[in-house]
Amino acid sequence: MNIKKSIVLRVRIAFLLVCLFACAIVYKVVQIQVLDGTKWKQISKERRIRYQPVPATRGNIYSDNESILATSLPFYRVAFDPAIAQAETFNAGIDSLAMLLSRFYKDQSPEHYRRKIKNARHAGRRYIRLNSRQINYQEKKMMASWPIFRAGKNKGGVIFEKVEKRFKPFGMLAERAIGFINEDKNGAGLEYSFNGDLAGTDGEALFERIAGGNKPIYDGTEVAPQNGYDIKTTIDINLQDVAENALYKALVEKNADYGCVILMEVKTGEIKAMANLGKTKGGFIEDYNYAVGNQGRTEPGSTFKLASMLALFEHTDLDLTDTVDTGDGRYRIKNTTMTDVKIGGYGKITTKEVFEKSSNIGVAKLIQENFKDNPQAFVDYLHKFGLSSTLGFQMDGEARPYIKNTSDKTWYGTTLTSMSIGYEMKLAPLQTLALYNAVANNGVKVQPIIVKEIRRADQVIQTFQTRVLNDRIASEETIKKVRAMLEGVVQNGTAKNIKSADYKVAGKTGTARKVKDGKYVKLYSTSFAGYFPADNPKYSCIVIIDSPRGVNVYGGDVAAPVFKEVADKAYARDLAMHQPLRARVVPNKDSLPQVKAGSFDDLSLILNKIGISSHSTATHDDEWVRVTPQMRSLKFEPNPVQGGQVPDVTGMTLRDALFILGNQHLKVHVEGMGKRVMKQSVQPGTEINKETKITIVLS
Repeated sequence: MNIKKSIVLRVRIAFLLVCLFACAIVYKVVQIQVLDGTKWKQISKERRIRYQPVPATRGNIYSDNESILATSLPFYRVAFDPAIAQAETFNAGIDSLAMLLSRFYKDQSPEHYRRKIKNARHAGRRYIRLNSRQINYQEKKMMASWPIFRAGKNKGGVIFEKVEKRFKPFGMLAERAIGFINEDKNGAGLEYSFNGDLAGTDGEALFERIAGGNKPIYDGTEVAPQNGYDIKTTIDINLQDVAENALYKALVEKNADYGCVILMEVKTGEIKAMANLGKTKGGFIEDYNYAVGNQGRTEPGSTFKLASMLALFEHTDLDLTDTVDTGDGRYRIKNTTMTDVKIGGYGKITTKEVFEKSSNIGVAKLIQENFKDNPQAFVDYLHKFGLSSTLGFQMDGEARPYIKNTSDKTWYGTTLTSMSIGYEMKLAPLQTLALYNAVANNGVKVQPIIVKEIRRADQVIQTFQTRVLNDRIASEETIKKVRAMLEGVVQNGTAKNIKSADYKVAGKTGTARKVKDGKYVKLYSTSFAGYFPADNPKYSCIVIIDSPRGVNVYGGDVAAPVFKEVADKAYARDLAMHQPLRARVVPNKDSLPQVKAGSFDDLSLILNKIGISSHSTATHDDEWVRVTPQMRSLKFEPNPVQGGQVPDVTGMTLRDALFILGNQHLKVHVEGMGKRVMKQSVQPGTEINKETKITIVLS
């Protein structure tokens, strides 16, 4: 009996506890659902619905003639609210919509899409991502006409979520100068340096967190983003292309490690081309800005002899005809021996010949004789020339120059002569070029610039003017002397292989030994810096080819030919430098040039230069025109290029045709060997899709 009663008692106690627990659960449910229901619903809503940033459209980067170097193109993710459409609209269009989605994405069957959408509608889901692939604007327009979608966002439920991608119409051209910026706000080039202007200000809108993503809620409280400003650079895309091609050929031929080319306008300091190429396993690419950054900061070698000669002429009454005995090509200084390239030496030569032949001994002796008692005076001249300071260039990452002072612990008895020929110091190529540019500019040192304007649409927000860093780096007499020496290098010295019959070049070759593991090795940094035309300088330029291999690895053999190729192309396309030749040309107005179509600005300029009359129904807003002859003049008519349509390129040069068709994202095949487009395979005005290909025939 006692055992039976004990069991019954335990059962009753257990039952009572279960009942109490059940009552507690019921009470808690009632409390949450009824008593505190409003509170928890509010918390749920706050967690599910929140404000999120709406990215602003990033500004464009333009070249000097306003060709787009970088822009943001719109792409879209396609989402869907299957509960919005009326039953009649939904049922009538779901089968066709599923079939179109299957054909477009080519990843799932029509039945898969139909079931996915219908199940979401039945479950009351307000947002589903139809596919993770992003579509372009033309595909968006096409989808917007599909069944159910054609009713729009509010009645059909289609949601096109905008995603912007950075696009460079000229591909790899000036890639490092244009630069990039990543999601962590790290980057390089103009994209990084001017991110504050390009990025704009993000907006804000309500988004609902649901399965598959975040659905925007347009309740009228959203804040529209402020799109970024555009920047207009000083880069000339044609000269940039020339510089990159010339540099690439030299790097491949010499199996070099890297190289750079900078082309700058003498008077304004505007950078017209800045090419940088480094060797990788896949070839040469623009992976670093050697022209400006720390990796390109090296001992300049013989191009620095210009600074040494400037200091000599400023400090003494030395003349170009004074002589220096360079001996047998070997010069003992303290415990080291300096040599010249020529075996047996140059003997006794003039100061001008010292520079033309790039005699290390000649320069070192002149500096030693005149500054040995006060080497700091030589260093002070380098400070005066601005070589110890950065240029304040508009791009982030400019290397800091290293010019040794006599107070440095590493200053030895041979430092003065080593510095005189470009060793025991470091400069970036742009900093060396700025000195040569100052000499070309009659002693006025200007700050290099690469961005001319910041603007929104046609409204200029900020303009960057030419800034003078030093209005007189040396006396007029000194500048005259060193300019004569620089011309002599090309006429008679180490760079006479680039002498031109059409215009004069002035410059200096450089060949500096490289340091590895603290020792100089038989690898060189070769260079050529100068300007042209020498009698009335328009451009200055520097070329660096690092670690060329093979025979003839001196600056005159490696870097100078690249300079000449760039200079020749720049001279050929700049009619302002051809005045003497142009004055002898008498235009034959009875014979009109065979012009059919092309750029309005280019054709107007050329016809004006050769004295051919032209009339126009086009305006300067019409970039492309067609040309028809009228008696003794030519008539321009607009030849508009519409986005999404095949343009008319007949009559154009191959270069213009490829430029226009490439900007329309068309795949182009070229036939024939002529100069102009005779016919095209796709009629003008035809709608473009991703499969559109066009063949152009030259005549």
